[in-house]
Amino acid sequence: MTMNADFVWYEYMSEDIEAAAAFYAKVVGWKACDSGMPGPAYTILSVGDRAIGGMMALTPELKAAGVPPCWTGYVGVDDVDAAVASLVAAGGSPRGPAKDIPDVGRLAVVADPTGAAYILFAPTNPPPQQPRLPEGTPGTIGWHELFAGDMEKAFAFYADQYGWTKDTDMPMGDLGAYRIFRIGDRQAGGMMTKMAEMPVPFWLFYVSVEALGAAEERAKAEGARTVHGPMEVPGGAWIVQMIDPQGALFAMVSQKR
Repeated sequence: MTMNADFVWYEYMSEDIEAAAAFYAKVVGWKACDSGMPGPAYTILSVGDRAIGGMMALTPELKAAGVPPCWTGYVGVDDVDAAVASLVAAGGSPRGPAKDIPDVGRLAVVADPTGAAYILFAPTNPPPQQPRLPEGTPGTIGWHELFAGDMEKAFAFYADQYGWTKDTDMPMGDLGAYRIFRIGDRQAGGMMTKMAEMPVPFWLFYVSVEALGAAEERAKAEGARTVHGPMEVPGGAWIVQMIDPQGALFAMVSQKR
């Protein structure tokens, strides 16, 4: 178990990374630059001078396996192999062998016991810990949402493996409870049992923006479409869920409509 393991990186995959980078630059303000690493092209996304994620092209092998354009979150751990072994013992499943990225770190694509995928990561040379950017800083990930195969089972898993804790449950009628969870001392996201029409469990990441309505209009002008919202949520924030021009689901959140 790794106590208070947090999301440390967000990775995007689609067929046209150049177009995707241009889309997100216009919509949420990310700066994109090539990583300069050998091998397949990898684009680094930054908020100011703070790198927060990356983009890479879907490989033919991934497309053949049915992997769609998507966002995936990295959870930081001290030891990837030990974390994978713990995950398997708790009912999770690896989606392939762990691998090393030279001079970057070791990672493993895994799924929780209800089937939602994410990536375990340990850096080769951990950088000095930087303070978190203030909550709501445009371009940062402001909320992490899990549509689980079974919320209670999923929450018990993440709590046991990573030390995440329950904040509050919000009743949602026939959909059951929406559980807000904490990582360390902050509200980090929410979990619920996925709706029956959702084909698989998954994590959804909400990008903080200055004003939701303007960001949604920018996204639509660049070819995205809205699938849920905009709507106000408890606490006064506004959210919207959209499909980007490449076909990947993403979401945005703001305190300002």
